[in-house]
Amino acid sequence: MGPLTSSVASGFSRTSALRGLLIKEAYHIMRDRRTLAVITLMPVLQVILFGYAIRTDVQHVRLAIVDPAPDHETLALRSRFGATDEFRVVAVVPKAADLEPLFQRGTAEEAVVFEPGFAERLGGGLPARVLIVTDATEPNTGSVVAAYALSVIQAYERERLPVLLKPATSGGRAAGERTIRIGAEVRTRFNPTRESSNLFVPGLIAFVLTLISSLMTAISLTREKETGTMETLLVSPLRPWQIIVGKVTPYLAIGFVSVLGVVAEARLVFNVPLRGSLLLLLAEGLLFILVSLSLGILISAQTSSQRVAMLGALVGTMLPTMLLSGFIFPLESMPWPLRVLSNIVPARWFVTVARSIMLKGVGLAYLWQETLVLVAMATMLLALSTRTFRARLE
Repeated sequence: MGPLTSSVASGFSRTSALRGLLIKEAYHIMRDRRTLAVITLMPVLQVILFGYAIRTDVQHVRLAIVDPAPDHETLALRSRFGATDEFRVVAVVPKAADLEPLFQRGTAEEAVVFEPGFAERLGGGLPARVLIVTDATEPNTGSVVAAYALSVIQAYERERLPVLLKPATSGGRAAGERTIRIGAEVRTRFNPTRESSNLFVPGLIAFVLTLISSLMTAISLTREKETGTMETLLVSPLRPWQIIVGKVTPYLAIGFVSVLGVVAEARLVFNVPLRGSLLLLLAEGLLFILVSLSLGILISAQTSSQRVAMLGALVGTMLPTMLLSGFIFPLESMPWPLRVLSNIVPARWFVTVARSIMLKGVGLAYLWQETLVLVAMATMLLALSTRTFRARLE
């Protein structure tokens, strides 16, 4: 065999070895269906979530109207708000004092307050006053919805007031030349300075707790299976639930310390107010940690490698916390399928609780629904994750 023949044979041998390696890796990926599913579906899921969640426009603003003496003009202006896609009228009350529980519960995020004798003042050529009150716990959303309300009032003013005003004033000046007829004033609640830190810092508590509880727990338990130390624990006198308790208790303590640290930083560094009960905030934080730990256990029970566990935790907990909890982007701007999906995201409820306690100063009387949802999630996920993990161990 000559040198040329030997070189060709060597080239064929290397090509055959490379082909064999490619076939082997392809079979390996096909057998690991969980990794394949995560890698394949993650880009699609990210595009859908980011495409629909990252929006600055706001729709379906929960609007309350205070109309102490309804007349044909206030009714006409109220119908303008109800006819737009931006607003959803949730309550019509006779006095401004009725707004407090609506804002505290989050039932309303904006209010329009008419003064008595609205139509009479307009008909007499006098300015009529309207007060716009916005919930500024989300500063950008508060500014946007205030601008929406002002645009509705200004459009009504341009269309209707030339008809209402008398042809001329006593000085011979045409009434249509009058430019100020509806005096609209805007006031913000809970975050009057519109500081963005007041929006992000309470949401960061949910993000940090998700990172520590779900992600680190999933990776830690999966690492035990990868290194073989889980088998050592299984032959010990410990039961599966005791193994789980022993593994997650340190992360429960770390999460609690993290809540204390974030709250302290919020007050000392960013000057975020804490108007409500610190004990209630810590209790709600522990409840959310339990939910996140349960998710981490559930993810680790379904995975066999740290890589897959990390990807699963990223898709199952981190992305929903960032995009579907209201932490960064308002839920009102999202299409209804994502708004419905956000209800099963634990961080969506905890972010509401943290902002309400820190910025609004409300107590359990207004947050009992969100608390019950977190309790139900913690109970269901703890039972499911423990059962799944025990079944996988056995």
